[in-house]
Amino acid sequence: MCDACLIENIKSAMLSRRSLFTGAAATTAAVVASGLTTARPALAQSAGRVVDLTHAYDGAFPTFDGNPGILYDPAVKFAESGYQLWKLTILEHTGTHIDAPLHFSADGTSVADLAPERLVCPLCVIDITAKATEDANAMVEPADIEAWVSANGAIPAGACVAMHSGWAAKVGSPAYRNTPEGAFAFPGFSKAATDMLAGLDVACIGVDTLSLDPGNSADFAVHFSWLPGGRFGIENLAGLDGVPASGATIFIGAPKHKGGTGGPARVMAVV
Repeated sequence: MCDACLIENIKSAMLSRRSLFTGAAATTAAVVASGLTTARPALAQSAGRVVDLTHAYDGAFPTFDGNPGILYDPAVKFAESGYQLWKLTILEHTGTHIDAPLHFSADGTSVADLAPERLVCPLCVIDITAKATEDANAMVEPADIEAWVSANGAIPAGACVAMHSGWAAKVGSPAYRNTPEGAFAFPGFSKAATDMLAGLDVACIGVDTLSLDPGNSADFAVHFSWLPGGRFGIENLAGLDGVPASGATIFIGAPKHKGGTGGPARVMAVV
């Protein structure tokens, strides 16, 4: 066979393969897009701007008990081995993290077993910054939910409803966790509000503070009612001032360690 003929045959084969893969990719993309649109109409409304809702954290990041949530030990050093890695000791509930149902129940769903379709969902942001300025332990109340619905329409089933209190801006200050006198003080949800959201089949709630309950809670009423019902929460969210009240889609990168009661998560919104 002549060189020219061989080259033409190779070109023909490559073009044929390219057409095959292009067609297959287009078909797969169409199927995936169709499935996502059917499962979560909010995805189709997103324009593609990504907002990171996750704090970068280290051992100095505020925690509920005041102890470091992550410790680093050098397992391999670059100077000795030409590559490097850390041995990490991490408490599950530190940084931007998930509270799974198992966190407040003896036999609830672990973080590894959360339904994937619950981790990609419409994001509804309820802004309580005004009253949080006046009261460090302000709560999302049923009236706040009703006002949100009046302004934005119904909360979709399977949604994530997040509280934006402005507290993320305090994360580098002791005021993120407590008053100058040392008392816990930060906004959260009221049980009346989360009972209402449970009736709307909301998948999860999120807060830009240390806890789903406000800092002055004496009984963790939201934790004890919301989580054992099979729902989950996200604590220490960041960036909620960069997303609209409605129309965004949240992607919750949950950890998947078996039997986990929660864990640090990478959370992003597409607007």
